Amino acid sequence: MKLTKLEHAALVLEDDGKRLFIDPGSFTTPITEATNTVAVVITHEHADHWTPEQLRRILDTSPDAVIYGPEGVARAASDFTVTVVHPGDAVEAGPFRLRFFGGEHAVIHSSIPVVDNIGVVVDDALVYPGDSFAVPDLTEIDVLAVPSSAPWLKASEFIDYVLDLKPRRTFSTHEMVSSVAGKQMADDRIRWATEQGGGRFIDLQPGDTYEI
Repeated sequence: MKLTKLEHAALVLEDDGKRLFIDPGSFTTPITEATNTVAVVITHEHADHWTPEQLRRILDTSPDAVIYGPEGVARAASDFTVTVVHPGDAVEAGPFRLRFFGGEHAVIHSSIPVVDNIGVVVDDALVYPGDSFAVPDLTEIDVLAVPSSAPWLKASEFIDYVLDLKPRRTFSTHEMVSSVAGKQMADDRIRWATEQGGGRFIDLQPGDTYEI
């Protein structure tokens, strides 16, 4: 399975000629190659994780792609058919096995409503928590996508997340709200935390790929 990191929180996975998109949002450059897409996972309704324009670009070339998301996404994306998933659900999308966990977005502030958020485990190998530090039901984590910068997090939280889960490999996501210096600081902390558990940090930049 090939992982390609796009800008901010967006990923695309490829296996057996099929594609799976995760969180193609407003901070991600327009999707231009989406043939053979079997599914799109949208973890929550915030625009930096999905836009109607990004979904239409994908569906224009892959009209049979299934959109998965929590109830909040189904309400926000009412112009599209969204298959609602909940924590504990498992589905197969082409060659991909998806398991969902979590349930709620991390708290930004008491004045801002907490929205639905589902994390996803792909093929029991890649863990992507969306905008949360939810813990999946896995005894070992191969690759963990770690949110590195957001209004809802602080460094101690993502450091402890990595220290607690002890993944074999990590890479940072949700980084487009950081300066270059800020991203480097966060990556250094994620690398340190990963190495404490014997794992390895993968320095993926937008457009970089990695074989899982």
